[in-house]
Amino acid sequence: MAAQDQKHPQEKKDQETVDRLLRSSPDPRGLGDLARLRIRYKNFPGARALQRDLDQVLQRWALSEEELFAQTRQLYAQDRVYPLRRGEEQQDWS
Repeated sequence: MAAQDQKHPQEKKDQETVDRLLRSSPDPRGLGDLARLRIRYKNFPGARALQRDLDQVLQRWALSEEELFAQTRQLYAQDRVYPLRRGEEQQDWS
C-alpha cells in the first residue's frame, strides 16, 4: 500500500516563490530561494507539482543540484544571498 501524499504547511507560499523563480533569471536571492526549497522538499512525501517545478527551474537555469549548492555556499560565505538592509540587525538562527 502506497503512503498518502502529505500537504506541506508552507506549500502555497512556497509555490508563489517557485512561480517567481520560473519567470526570472538566476540572481543571488533566487539561487538562495531555490536551494532552500530544494532542501525543504527533498524526500518530502507530497507537493509533487512543486517539486517538478523546482526541477524545471534548475533545468531552465542550466544547473545541477550540486552546482546550485556550490554557488549558494559561495554566496552565503560572501553574505550575498539575503543581505541586510540599512538599519537591520543580523538575525540569530541558532
